[in-house]
Amino acid sequence: MKSPLSALLLALAFFAVVDRATAQAARFFRISGPTAATITPFQPDGTLVWGNAQAGATYIVQTATSLPGGTNWVDYIQLPVSQAVNTNFIFSFNPPFGMALIPAGSFTMGNSIGDGDITDANPTNVMVSAFYMDVNLVSYGQWQSVFLYATNHGYGFVNSGAGKVANHPVQTVDWYDCVKWCNARSQQAGKTPVYYADAGMKQVYTNGETDMVYVDWVAQGYRLPTEAEWEKAARGGLSGQRFPWGDTISWNQSNYYGQPLALDTNGFAYDFATADGFDPAFDTGGYPYTSPVGTFGPNGYGLYDMAGNLSEWCWDWYGTPYAGGTDPRGAASGSIRVLRGGNWNSNAYICRTAVRSRGYPADFYFHQFGLRAVLPSGH
Repeated sequence: MKSPLSALLLALAFFAVVDRATAQAARFFRISGPTAATITPFQPDGTLVWGNAQAGATYIVQTATSLPGGTNWVDYIQLPVSQAVNTNFIFSFNPPFGMALIPAGSFTMGNSIGDGDITDANPTNVMVSAFYMDVNLVSYGQWQSVFLYATNHGYGFVNSGAGKVANHPVQTVDWYDCVKWCNARSQQAGKTPVYYADAGMKQVYTNGETDMVYVDWVAQGYRLPTEAEWEKAARGGLSGQRFPWGDTISWNQSNYYGQPLALDTNGFAYDFATADGFDPAFDTGGYPYTSPVGTFGPNGYGLYDMAGNLSEWCWDWYGTPYAGGTDPRGAASGSIRVLRGGNWNSNAYICRTAVRSRGYPADFYFHQFGLRAVLPSGH
């Protein structure tokens, strides 16, 4: 690997890595944009960090298969900087398809903005290890592909899932369905499943609906995010904001039930919807009024729909207060599981990043619950 070089006018870094996807020839990368003061060597997990990024700028990573001049550079990814100046950027080469790296680090989990109507999310300092997360909610088409594999390999589901069309998120799935689906996705991809029906981690969880689910936290397979992982990912590197992008919400940013204070005496001052009710772009074709995955812009980590569209199942039992520390995994037991993010039928209140929703793990009939999966950074 070559050492990064910085130009005087542009931060232009050249470096070569072996392409993990092909395990063949080296590929060359460069980063261009306003001057970045520091660029580090690759970290052990394959990520690159550079600091002093300029807020409001866009850094472009390009790739090529050979040097020197005359090479046709191809855009690999664009990284818009929404964070403050002097932040660090962390970028992972060749992440798992359809996933984005959520870098390791500490953050303030909970109601750090001080909204008085959130009473179960006192600010807590949490350290989360690096992981990958699905960029989008699991679509109905993606669900069906894994579901077909699962049912042909001994899995049993109570609910088969539903979706308006293939590129809308799957819904009408309960927590148990989602956990088993993650196991099937792992096995379909040749990865070690995470969830087991016995404490010895010998019997992969494939059938039934039981709360005696055991987790192999070091397995390399797909799983639901913990509540702490979900909130860190949803914030996209920002802190002290109501939503993944800032302090207000509108139909330009999310699919949710509008209830702006300007039009509704019970509305919310941070809701900038242009009417009172469902988003008119999606309230067609009958319930549910979901939108295609990836319709709106991503947050700072490149994740879509972290507020609105569908609420997302997390691993954790709901408990209060939630634990801080390193990689918390929720209450040891309970009767209801955590849901996060709000949905097409939720108002702006529920769509706030710090708000904790919850449901019985067998709940499936609201057409409002979906999922996205995570992988460990060493996948």
